Amino acid sequence: MNAQYIVDTRNGPVRGAPSPRSEDGRITAHLGIPYAAAPFGERRFAAPAPPPAWNGVRDCVEAGPPAPQSARFIGTEPWDSETSLDCLVLNVWSPGPATGGDGAGSPVMVWIHGGAYIVGSGAEATYDGTRLAEAGTVVVTVNYRLGFEGFGHVPGRPDNRGLLDQIAALRWVRDNIAAFGGDPGNVTVAGESAGAGSVVCLMASPAARGLFRRAVAHSVPGDMLTVGTARLLAEGIAGVIGVPLEADALAGVPPERLLAATDTVLAGTGRTSKGVRTRAFTCYGPVVGGPELPEPPLEAIARGAAADVDLLVGHNTDEFTLFTGLGQRVEIDGEAALAVAASRLGLGEDAVEVYRAAHPGASLTRLYDEIRGDAMFCEYSTRVAEAHAAAGASAHFFRFAARSRVLGGALGACHAFELPLAFGNTDCDLARFLCEGDPGPEYLALSERMRAAWTGFAAVGDPGWEPVRPGATTARVWDLEDSLVTDGRSPLRDLWAGVAFAPK
Repeated sequence: MNAQYIVDTRNGPVRGAPSPRSEDGRITAHLGIPYAAAPFGERRFAAPAPPPAWNGVRDCVEAGPPAPQSARFIGTEPWDSETSLDCLVLNVWSPGPATGGDGAGSPVMVWIHGGAYIVGSGAEATYDGTRLAEAGTVVVTVNYRLGFEGFGHVPGRPDNRGLLDQIAALRWVRDNIAAFGGDPGNVTVAGESAGAGSVVCLMASPAARGLFRRAVAHSVPGDMLTVGTARLLAEGIAGVIGVPLEADALAGVPPERLLAATDTVLAGTGRTSKGVRTRAFTCYGPVVGGPELPEPPLEAIARGAAADVDLLVGHNTDEFTLFTGLGQRVEIDGEAALAVAASRLGLGEDAVEVYRAAHPGASLTRLYDEIRGDAMFCEYSTRVAEAHAAAGASAHFFRFAARSRVLGGALGACHAFELPLAFGNTDCDLARFLCEGDPGPEYLALSERMRAAWTGFAAVGDPGWEPVRPGATTARVWDLEDSLVTDGRSPLRDLWAGVAFAPK
């Protein structure tokens, strides 16, 4: 292997290779680099520790193992009990052989994957950084602890271990990325879904202060837990396994047993809300109230805690259809039952009527999709943008409206559809599924526009349209033909005005 692909990191030299997706071999990929020690054995449920140094050159030409997980989604990596537990690794794509840190360096984008805090990895084909690196951005994708390993309450241990892993990765970037040609002073942290939830938590976390200059958050979920709720959940998990809720007892439980216990708990969370029956996707999330996350992110952002961070945030227009269209069974007995379900989300008695007026002729399931999509992602994402702007910070807002072709277009602009387009990986499994094969020239052109917005924002904080102003939420609508709209108050937004999105 050519020595030009060897980069010196603080823990030892690593050897990469030309990215297989780089047509001219100009993009270098270093895969599976440890940024923290394996979080098992004596380090189980502890904050991440630095990785041990190594002698000689470490080959980093293959992705490292994913964190323990039992769920699967299109493009995610399998995990089983034989998989290595040395999972705190990251991947780096750089525009050309490493520069050794000479010069100003390129903008850096650090990607935090989604997956409901229980599934995923930074090595998914959707997140290959080659196309973004071709535009002059150094791209880093990160694995972090998931499920109980990352967010389960363990007495005497930090609750938000997954967030601490992400912070450790950002510190690794600060200390090492110049050797890959990146600028440690121009780092953008980005993510979607659970990754976006992580991003806004990092914006609010005192421990992450100063580690990034910009943030990109696609489809931010508002779901977070109190310390009390996290403890109740952990008691249920421990009860299923048959061990006390103690660090030493839990540390002796193999990861696969914790995964099985989580699946058992989730199987019992099917909610019956007077005629609406569903099942929860996850029982984990960031825990508010500890030193890593002392206050809800929306409150921290509103008071200006992240005012020095430029923000690009938004959501898809049909977020929830991915879940009901591809597996989550939803049964609704009638419109009255739907109204009760809406009231459980904090909406008033007229909520279904207002949604019906906005979506005439929609089925009950479609109305449920609209309400749940707004509850989970759309309203919270919008509030994050507006709160950041009101605090005097720079916030740009978008909506993704391009429709998937799958199921005759029934999924619309569903959750996660934008990701392969933003990364430029329109030939990955997720893109080919949602586009029903070849995306075609219109989607390819949209992909180019989205990548230009991402890389422009990462470089200078400007994705190419006007920022949000107090009282005027300007949004780029990404579609096969883009548009720019400025929202006033809508009847649907007014419905959500009194909903607090407090940790549960």
